[in-house]
Amino acid sequence: MKRRIALLCFTLIVSTGYAQPLTGALTVSGYVFVDQNGNGIRDGNEPGIAGVPVSDQVNVVQTDDVGAYQLSGLKGYGFVFISVPSGYKQSKSFWQRVPDVQTNVKMDFAIEKIADLKEFSFIQASDTHVSEKTIDRMQKFRAVVDSVKPDFVIITGDLVRDALRVSEPEATGYFELYRDQIKKMTIPVWSVPGNHELFGIERQTSLVNLKNPLYGRNMYHHYFGPDYYSFNFGGIHFIGLNSVDFEDLWYFGHVDSIQVEWMKKDLSMIPPNTPVVTFNHIPFYSGGLSLQNFKEFGLERTVELEKGNLQYRHVVSNAREMISILLHYNFSLALAGHHHSCQQFSFNFTGRQMRFEQTAAVIGPLEDGDFKFPSGVTLYHVNNGMIGKGIFIPLDKK
Repeated sequence: MKRRIALLCFTLIVSTGYAQPLTGALTVSGYVFVDQNGNGIRDGNEPGIAGVPVSDQVNVVQTDDVGAYQLSGLKGYGFVFISVPSGYKQSKSFWQRVPDVQTNVKMDFAIEKIADLKEFSFIQASDTHVSEKTIDRMQKFRAVVDSVKPDFVIITGDLVRDALRVSEPEATGYFELYRDQIKKMTIPVWSVPGNHELFGIERQTSLVNLKNPLYGRNMYHHYFGPDYYSFNFGGIHFIGLNSVDFEDLWYFGHVDSIQVEWMKKDLSMIPPNTPVVTFNHIPFYSGGLSLQNFKEFGLERTVELEKGNLQYRHVVSNAREMISILLHYNFSLALAGHHHSCQQFSFNFTGRQMRFEQTAAVIGPLEDGDFKFPSGVTLYHVNNGMIGKGIFIPLDKK
């Protein structure tokens, strides 16, 4: 009976559009194992991997000595995922959707062994704003990736042209197009959502009903699963966050309390002194904000009334809280997008330098009066845990 009540509650909450965690008693268990033949199924001779974090986006556990895990009293948003360890890659997917059942669920996660590189590179891209009219921008982006040959790509939000203020058929078309474009990449791509992935919340334009099951964050969940997670590569711990929140009709920069608590648990699982990199759409801090005019009203306003408090809209309002947590770890670099301009700056916190960097937009150059910002991506080289200066790569020839 309790499980039925929990399922009914989950269905009701999702129908309002404000995604909230499950509160049921479902248990998910299984193994994280080395997929030696690449079939995605655990065969008898394929060993489990100890110490891999497994999460439902609320709780985090680690696999035991034989690679087994158990998440009891499942919470989260209907997904279970692993934090892929260094020296491995996902065989099929790092996350799985929890089926709508009343019995306990078995979920195994297949990963494949790769070289545990101490020297590698990755590209950060952002603001792809994919639509049928912008496929040429994605082609230019892929051409850079194919030329540079990084080990993976991070894309920090505003993946689709718009889901904020359009109908469901138009929004789903953009999401499917982005999914198809990313499948053409020949290396792993790690995406997080931006404000343009919040489906229908500007209801005065979208005319989307609050009870639409894809409303708000749910459309991103439907297509791409967890909107925050972590993975490891070359001894670096990467944390992808959803830094876009919304209240009624308007979005603003904010990392919600459920994510904050999840991040604490996730960080507690990493070895001491592991370098940490965060990536999200709306930045913790940004010089781009100071280039904008102060606007209190309308679609282009720069402030937002957040639960009765006036906050800057285009940076994370609880950035101080996030940094106060990350300061206890080897926090090396915060990556973001949103402002369509390449920015690199650092703060010195109690003798420690923290880097806050944003990349330009894939969608195209930004012109704002006398300011002209080229379109491009940023390349990072890593050597023994040291992350080099970001190298800007323009997508358009001069």
